[in-house]
Amino acid sequence: MLKLKLPTDPRWVNLAENNIEEILTDHAFCEQKAASTAISLLVTYPEHSELVTEMSAIAIEEMAHFQMVHKIILKRGFTLGRERKDEYVLRINQFFPKTGNRDERLINRLLIAALIEARSCERFKVLSDNISDQELSDFYRKLMVSEANHYTMFLRLARHYGKREEVDAKWEALLEFEGEVIRDFGKKEHIHG
Repeated sequence: MLKLKLPTDPRWVNLAENNIEEILTDHAFCEQKAASTAISLLVTYPEHSELVTEMSAIAIEEMAHFQMVHKIILKRGFTLGRERKDEYVLRINQFFPKTGNRDERLINRLLIAALIEARSCERFKVLSDNISDQELSDFYRKLMVSEANHYTMFLRLARHYGKREEVDAKWEALLEFEGEVIRDFGKKEHIHG
């Protein structure tokens, strides 16, 4: 379903388990950034009513996820910690060349958001299937479903606002690029790292 070109090595979970505080902090900030992206899209493209409606809901949901992760952090006696740069997202954002075309920028941003949600969904599945902590396994299984819904929604919106054939060609090229980029990741206790 996700069509990612390179799956996460399940041994990545060992990194996460060895530093639960780090993975939870990184995850919390991923949720906050996802909410920020949704807000940015609705502010930048207010003329697209369906986009505004969807992004409003996503922003609320992502902040609810942030709050859920933060509660787990506090329950375990940890603190949130500082935000980290997401090197994976920085690299993925370099794929599409800068363009002055507003509509093309929207499609590109929606596709990048879809990809990030797809990889997050895949990582949450790996966590839920392999982590020994039952509470976190159950938690990540629930979030995996949410991320899958976000992935399909972003892809659907890109196809809605762009020409299907062009969007699908961009999507395939982005997936190929991500398959190369992800080879450099999976060595840190970060959701995308």
